[in-house]
Order: sequence, then structure tokens, then C-alpha cells
Amino acid sequence: MTRKIPSFIQVYKSLIKIPTISSNNKLIDQSNKNFIDLLSNYFSDLDFSINNYQIPHTNKFNMLACIGSGNGGLLLSGHSDTVDFDENAWTKDPFTLTEADNRFYGLGTVDMKGFFAFILDVISTINIKKITKPIYILATANEETDMSGVKHFIKSTIIKPDCIIIGEPTSLKLINAHKGHVSYSIEVLGNTGHSSNPDNGVNSIEIMYHIIKSLLILQKHFKRKYRHQDFSIPYPTMNLSAIHGGDAINRICSLCTLNFEIRPIPGLTLTQIEILIKEKLEKIIKKWSNRIFIKKLFSSVPAYKCSYKDNTIQILEKLCQLNSTSENYCTEAPFLEKIAPTLILGPGSIEQAHQPDEYLSHSFIRPTKKIINKLIHKFCY
Repeated sequence: MTRKIPSFIQVYKSLIKIPTISSNNKLIDQSNKNFIDLLSNYFSDLDFSINNYQIPHTNKFNMLACIGSGNGGLLLSGHSDTVDFDENAWTKDPFTLTEADNRFYGLGTVDMKGFFAFILDVISTINIKKITKPIYILATANEETDMSGVKHFIKSTIIKPDCIIIGEPTSLKLINAHKGHVSYSIEVLGNTGHSSNPDNGVNSIEIMYHIIKSLLILQKHFKRKYRHQDFSIPYPTMNLSAIHGGDAINRICSLCTLNFEIRPIPGLTLTQIEILIKEKLEKIIKKWSNRIFIKKLFSSVPAYKCSYKDNTIQILEKLCQLNSTSENYCTEAPFLEKIAPTLILGPGSIEQAHQPDEYLSHSFIRPTKKIINKLIHKFCY
């Protein structure tokens, strides 16, 4: 097949060059439209049909590119956005693909714009005319925040591929399961007053003490009751991540806020977590019903485990000569698996994700292209 797009390096550079930061801070959050437009043009030049979808009430977009027709096939998926960066911590320009020390540096090199450069390079070298099943490429928005891109996609799509591969940086390990993530904020409102007479106020820190004590009991309950030996940390974890309260040594604290997160394993649902939190805090909330307010901080991600009822995992293990494993971080897999068996496999190390001077090692280039080529030939030829 004759190449219709720029070289791998040129494509990689052009993708890194476009800022697509997702953030809950509206002053930092950016549209991904220019990135999606460029990516769409590349796939269009390779004769893919393109459908771009705007996420309702946002300036963010998904792209679904397709070539071939019929049922089944392969969906290669990645997110188009990146996290924010600390310019004081970076020693290189985050939006310039910098090659040094057998590495490619830049924001999104592994998490995860680089995956699209690999896909484009492989597809530009194969004989598309011989495929018998469709190749789909999905680029989603807002994975780094509320995952609204993938949620919108699964509600609107009608495609049914045989397999979905998410190209997150797994160091080319095949991931078949990961933990979920849910985060909460608990706000306690007290009554302030002079510290010389504590009975004249309600100290929100004292109420929060009882809340924390109950949450730590719940933490032990998670560790004791829920186990999944496929994970390096085989139980759900809880992290009390931030606490704020009080403003003066001689004043009764009127406001105390606690933020915490829970990372469930498969078998512990988000609904079960909500129920367990309410049960553990029931007596405290009943006593201080007008003073305790609980809310979710971010969009929740359920735990994920690819079903062993079909043989997709075994096929991929044999094809890639890999043993599948599990990870503790989150991806879009719990949502995409609703339409097809989904696994996670991509170039670069997760240790580089969200880090200053993010980079992809050159050692991933050849094996990544080889694996993508194998996947396309297995599911689409």
C-alpha cells in the first residue's frame, strides 16, 4: 500500500503539538476539536469513513473512523486528552516531540496520543483492500476527568466489534482487569464560638473524628471481606486524602471537610460502596442530620474484568505471546466492554503517565507496530 500520510515521526509530532488538556478547572480545560480534526484528516487520507460526535453541552468531540463493512472486526481505542502539566517541573517543551536518549519526550507521548501515531503508521503499510471485517478507530474526549466521551459513545453507537483494544501505556503487557475509582467529599458544618467556652459552639472537627473512625472500620471491612488474588494489592483500598478545618487557635471550628477515595476490585460495585458508607455513618448522620453533607467529587469508574466466558483473552494471549494480568489504575474498559470483549494493551510505561518529562522509550516502537499488525490481521482479515 502506498503511504498517503506523513511519516511516523511527523504524525507523532503533529499530535503532540496540539494541546488537549482536560481539567475540572474551567480556566485550564481545553477543547480537543483541533486534535480530532487533524486525526480525522489522517484517517480520511487512508480511506476511512469518519464520524465525529460532539459531547453534549461541551466543546469536546469523539472520533470514530471505520474502514471495511460487515459484522465483527476490531476496535482500537484511545483518549485524545491529556492531564495538565507543571511547567516548572518540565525540562522540555510539553508540546514539542523531543527525541533524546532513545526516548520521545512530550505531553501525551504515552498517555496516550502516541498510540494513534502507531495505528496510523501500521495501517498505512498494510493492504486494506484485503480486509474482510471492519477496522474501527475510536478517539474519546475527557478520559482524564469525567469520561463523558466514552459514556456518550456507548450510548449512541451501534457497532459490535469482535474485540476492543485500549492502547493505554501497559508496557505492552496484556491487561484483563483493573480496579475502579470513586471519590467523596464529606463536609461537616458546626457552630463557631470562642474557644474559652466550647459548649457555646459545635466543633465540626470533633464530629469529623467520629466519621473518620467509622471510615477506618469500613476500610478494615473491605480488606477482610473482599479479595481478588489477581491483583498485587488484592483488596479494595481506601485513602483519606485531604482534610481541612479551622482558622484560628482560639475559635471553635465551624467547618471541616474530608476528601477520600475508594478503589474497588471486581465483585464490589459502586452501588454496594454507597450502601456500605451510609451504613457505617448512619448513626452519626442521624445525630447530626443537618450538619453532615456527603457528595461525590468526580465521576466514578467501576472495577473491570474481561469476561472469561468467551475465548478472546486466550486468543490474544496466544497471538501476542503474553500472559494477561491485572492493574490497579483505571481506564475506559468498564464502559467499552458493554459492547464487546475489551482488553488493555499499549506502548510505554504507566510510570510515565502524568509525570514531568513524560516519555516513550524507542524500545517500544518495533514491538508495538508488530502487535497492532497482528491484531488487525487476526480480527479483520
